[in-house]
Amino acid sequence: MTIECTLTGGNVLTPEGWGHAPLHISDGTLQINGLGREVDLSGYMILPGIVDPHGDGFERHMAPRRGALREAEHGVIAVASELAANGITTAVLAQFFSWEGGMRGPDFAEHVFESVCAVRPTVAVDLRLQLRLETHLMDEFARAETAIDTFGICYVVFNDHLPHQRLSEGRKPPRLTGQALKSGRSPENHLALMQELHARTSEVPSALDAMTERLSARGIVMGSHDDSTREDRDIWAARGATVSEFPETAEAAQAARDDGAHIVLGAPNIVRGASHAGNIAASDLVRDGLCDALASDYHYPSPLRAAFRLEELGLCNLATAWRMVSEGPARLLGLSDRGTLIPGQRADLIVLDPHSRRVVATIAGGVVAYMSGPVADRFLR
Repeated sequence: MTIECTLTGGNVLTPEGWGHAPLHISDGTLQINGLGREVDLSGYMILPGIVDPHGDGFERHMAPRRGALREAEHGVIAVASELAANGITTAVLAQFFSWEGGMRGPDFAEHVFESVCAVRPTVAVDLRLQLRLETHLMDEFARAETAIDTFGICYVVFNDHLPHQRLSEGRKPPRLTGQALKSGRSPENHLALMQELHARTSEVPSALDAMTERLSARGIVMGSHDDSTREDRDIWAARGATVSEFPETAEAAQAARDDGAHIVLGAPNIVRGASHAGNIAASDLVRDGLCDALASDYHYPSPLRAAFRLEELGLCNLATAWRMVSEGPARLLGLSDRGTLIPGQRADLIVLDPHSRRVVATIAGGVVAYMSGPVADRFLR
């Protein structure tokens, strides 16, 4: 049930900056005129809801133990609650469709897609799907496209996790046994599969050219992932990939900026101060103007914390940083109806305690998704 009220007294972040103009909510959107009763939010900050363009933190809810795949719909409900508690009103759940098997295999992917689609109408947070397709999984491209059509997936990102150098040298990849166990294969069979896929590398470019052409014709947003060189990014730009996720170097990020792509960086990288994989620090790219959006990646609390961290580091003010977790992600996803607090937009907003910087209320599409503490008294009076 959507709420109908006017929020007054709060410190509101608008496209023009901070102000104290009231926010009118009705029919799930922000309105020009006041409707319903007034809710006094004096002493609180009100910001646009966070739009998360890429996150896989849902995995532990979907399968808390290897092979524990039952009742995944309950896991999706838990994910929605966690997202709302962290101020995320739109979330793209990034699911692998990979030769790696297990929780990254096509079977599990379809299980996730089905569960999300079943739960989506019952929760306030807008749950969306991203299919992360392994470039060498050519024999399953048709299956992936069927999933895209069946589940209404509007965002596809391409990955290549094959350890090509090791395989070309005839050496076993590191952590082979552990990865094989996760896939449900023996180490020998897992290695044989990798070798087979690596041997078909010459077939991959033409297969990807054809698939990206089909996806582009459908209006699917496409992205490259972990670009490390200008050449990497140029190839994907030519295929119509308008997003560059987590570029590993300044060279690749600059290439994405030059070809007009949206650049997505990991919020945990900002919070930690470095990449967990040893790549360029996201803060360096933000400093150089090479970031359009920050993603939760593997940790849902990080987008909120990263925005404040950028201000603490002196890289930008909070209003600029917040655009990287709200308006910027919305634009790369083609969602023009959210990301800012102006009349006509979805009523997606969060209320923060300015002292603790904790989310005390999240409203998504005009529906209360999360509320806790004293602020609840103000809404219930």
